[in-house]
Amino acid sequence: MADFSTITLTQQKRLAFIDFCLEFFGQVARADLVGHFQTGIASATRDLTLYKSLAPDNLVLRHQTKLYYRTAEFSPLFPHHAEEVLFRLANKDADKFKLPQRPSDVCVEAVRLIHASSSTIAPLLRAIMHKKAIHCRYVSLSSGITERELVPHSLINNGYRWHVRCYDRSNQAFRDFVSNRFLDINLLDAQPLNTESVLSDTAWNNVIPLDLIPHPGVKHKQAIELDYNMTNGSLTVQTREALLGYLTQAWRVDCSANYRLDPMQFPLALANKEVLKNMDVSPLLPGVTQ
Repeated sequence: MADFSTITLTQQKRLAFIDFCLEFFGQVARADLVGHFQTGIASATRDLTLYKSLAPDNLVLRHQTKLYYRTAEFSPLFPHHAEEVLFRLANKDADKFKLPQRPSDVCVEAVRLIHASSSTIAPLLRAIMHKKAIHCRYVSLSSGITERELVPHSLINNGYRWHVRCYDRSNQAFRDFVSNRFLDINLLDAQPLNTESVLSDTAWNNVIPLDLIPHPGVKHKQAIELDYNMTNGSLTVQTREALLGYLTQAWRVDCSANYRLDPMQFPLALANKEVLKNMDVSPLLPGVTQ
């Protein structure tokens, strides 16, 4: 473990930023430090030199690109909590990365039983950022441990756990994989085909409107309208077709033909069910298979 006792907290933050970029993005440049911390080139150079003195095996400079790249021997100098990183990236807040702080004593989050792992999220993010395929071992409920080649393009939180959206070469289709079920991940050098990229993922790129209303069986509908800040008794949200099942499950939306699900369990209902007609309806949609 590096000794930070003689390093100021301000410089520790800059070192942690370098560490973070190498771990999750696979590279860092002096310009990243200058833009993030509003420092000069000379200061950024000193920070990178200090980082290299603390962890000489963590990065290598390629003069052709003037970028410092993560090495295979990389070992993080700072703890990076995957869930915090994912939350910031999902909310376009990565530029506000900082050292972990103590949680508030007056705001209590829901208990989480499934936690994202940095050892899995980091290589997935690097593959996505650099548009690389991966070779991995993955554990599924139906097949157990299998070896796969995947081309990941997005990370998704379904409300309970993180999934990664990938092109699965063995099935020749885009599918979702639970991030915690990867046993190992290795990036491949060959560039993926255009048909394996996010632009070819039809269900991902198809954005549909959902008109949500209080379940007709709810006795006091105003309570639901207030919960979801509805206007005139409804709420319209846009979602990707690939995420439709996650959204309707997490929000407990009754999608059945006659709204026959228990309103105490499913307080919302889908008003415009016609949007489901021209798509492969996911079995995750509450009520559609009943």
